[in-house]
Amino acid sequence: MESHFHDSLLGMILDAGLMVKFVLLILLVFSIVSWTIIFIKLRTYRRIRLENEAFDTDYQESTKLSDLLPAANKYSSSTTAEVFRAGYTEMTKANRMSRDTAKPEEISLSSLDNVERALNRSASTEMTKLESTLGFLATTGSASPFIGLFGTVWGIMETFKSIGARGSATLAVVAPGISEALIATAAGLAAAIPAVIFYNYFLNKSRVMVQEMDNFADEFLNIVERYLIRK
Repeated sequence: MESHFHDSLLGMILDAGLMVKFVLLILLVFSIVSWTIIFIKLRTYRRIRLENEAFDTDYQESTKLSDLLPAANKYSSSTTAEVFRAGYTEMTKANRMSRDTAKPEEISLSSLDNVERALNRSASTEMTKLESTLGFLATTGSASPFIGLFGTVWGIMETFKSIGARGSATLAVVAPGISEALIATAAGLAAAIPAVIFYNYFLNKSRVMVQEMDNFADEFLNIVERYLIRK
């Protein structure tokens, strides 16, 4: 099949071989899904950050943990508020057990472990939510360049096959096929670069939020420990 040179990107894509077009379609799907994840994560992380800041303000201004529960329930997206709700729920159970037992000291120590496990479990669950779908960005960032390279290699093979069939290797014959094949590599990089950038960005944001949850859990546990041991 004779190749013609196109000075437009769309023209080169339309004139590319079937395999190159199939590779471009795969990369387009990867790119669309990646950008969808990116926009959703940007909105989600921004909402979490704002609610965490608002909850922290309420926490600093409160004098009793019981007064903070209604405020925590307002922030459904806040990771630290979720950790607080889990810890407060477990602490409430500990209080009921302490009132019902003849050995409150033993229950207090046992309950402290239960509160700690509840805090850790909640923080782990929130971390899983934060990092959900980031694996697709990592896959896109690592696989897209190779998928694009495969399309380029295939396109170049088809170009040389056409050259062999016609017995001519002038620049006018080689250039159109090579340029069309290289589009696949460019498309692979176009899909991979944003995915890698935002994967690292979200991963760093996630680590910061996880550290905030761990710090809050430690502080909450200290408060509960003082309350249970000294009561």
